Amino acid sequence: MMRLIASCVWIIVVTSASAYVSSTWRSRVADSEIPVKRVGYLERKKTMPINVPMIANGNVEGYIVAQFIYLADTKYLQELSVPPDDFITDEAFRELYTGEVDFNHLQKYDLQGLTKVLAQKINQRLGREIIKDVLVEEFTYVPKRDISR
Repeated sequence: MMRLIASCVWIIVVTSASAYVSSTWRSRVADSEIPVKRVGYLERKKTMPINVPMIANGNVEGYIVAQFIYLADTKYLQELSVPPDDFITDEAFRELYTGEVDFNHLQKYDLQGLTKVLAQKINQRLGREIIKDVLVEEFTYVPKRDISR
């Protein structure tokens, strides 16, 4: 019986000591890291998906479904009365609707050019450089024949 009690006490001591050492070791590692100076903070936001009809020869051929993520400066975001999501959705719709899209080779679409143009146009409309980068979350073409009724 004495061995059982001694072994239980030993297990408790070893477990407590290892937990203490691991927690203090991690805090010393974090303290030794060089602090990073940040000039501004970026906030990550996701827009709602948009559906852009693709029209060719007067007929709807299908839809582009797109969703974007944008990185914005938090200092200027708080000053806006309207969220940038509305501007991103509007500019993306305009670019995709008026752009030349090859329905058979949609994978060839210049997404990098699209995101750069979106960031530039949105910042122009907002009057300052709030949007730092626009990323593509989803970009899909759905032909009209694949849409269920």
